[in-house]
Amino acid sequence: MAEPLSPAVASHSPLADRLSRVIPPPEWAVFEEDVEAILDLKRRRNAVVLAHNYQTPEIFHGVADIVGDSLLLAREATKVDAEVIVLAGVHFMAETAKLLNPDKTVLIPDLEAGCSLAESITADDIRLMRARHPGVPVVAYVNTSVAVKAESDICCTSGNARALVESLGVDHVIMLPDEYLALNIAAQTKVRITAWKGHCEVHERFSADDVRTLRDNHPGVTVLAHPECPPEVVAEADFAGSTAAMADYVGAKRPARVVLLTECSMSDNVAVLYPDIEFVRPCNLCPHMKRITLKNIRHALETNTHVVTIDPAMADRARRSVERMLAL
Repeated sequence: MAEPLSPAVASHSPLADRLSRVIPPPEWAVFEEDVEAILDLKRRRNAVVLAHNYQTPEIFHGVADIVGDSLLLAREATKVDAEVIVLAGVHFMAETAKLLNPDKTVLIPDLEAGCSLAESITADDIRLMRARHPGVPVVAYVNTSVAVKAESDICCTSGNARALVESLGVDHVIMLPDEYLALNIAAQTKVRITAWKGHCEVHERFSADDVRTLRDNHPGVTVLAHPECPPEVVAEADFAGSTAAMADYVGAKRPARVVLLTECSMSDNVAVLYPDIEFVRPCNLCPHMKRITLKNIRHALETNTHVVTIDPAMADRARRSVERMLAL
């Protein structure tokens, strides 16, 4: 029999229900103290936790107030009334939250929670691309630094990239830094796309052979791929989309057996909602996302670390790129 949840957590009945399905009793004993402390700190500090879909279940289902992909978190960051935002994700996400909430305190629990894509390109690289392609708009994936956003014309996410590229009304765009996302979008549109050669260290490791092996070993499996995967992987999949689109697909189509070719915690979190669906779980861990833990979320709220700061002049330019995306 499962151990009962503590009174502090059990008083939040939706939370108690989620936790009872996702965290076994032995694990709950490890997380309980930190979850209770974070719930109390959020009340006392008028704080919210925004968590990306790649966060582990005890964060995603245990302490997060808003969960989703990069686009949803960017949108929802503009709506929160809290004085403090804790971003359970990677650094560029915390920067984006700060851009959209310049008067709020935004905390990132671990400064080393980075991103291979964000680190693959600099502002100087964009200036070089503009010199080589005069007049061509620059579309920057949100998985970029503030400095890169400031040099770009507009931002995009994997969920809105195609619609955004086509909304510009031009026949050629520069799309960076994810080469595979750019190539996958180029296959769906008549707009010519010049790509940068950045890759996500999670998604670049999937291969077309992986997909074929999955189908051989798990007959009838539905394969969903993130568009940061190589184009040959996307071609082998049944569906490709952002993390939000993959979750929506599972909910709408209700495949009997499914695999999500993305970060490992994505399957863990979606599976909680659909206990009748079999989730096949070959996945790749993101070492940066996994730097965020209950303990350092608690520490961030207790000590006000680490506060995200952005140079105001750079912030104004970067904010325009993000706001242009959100306005579409």
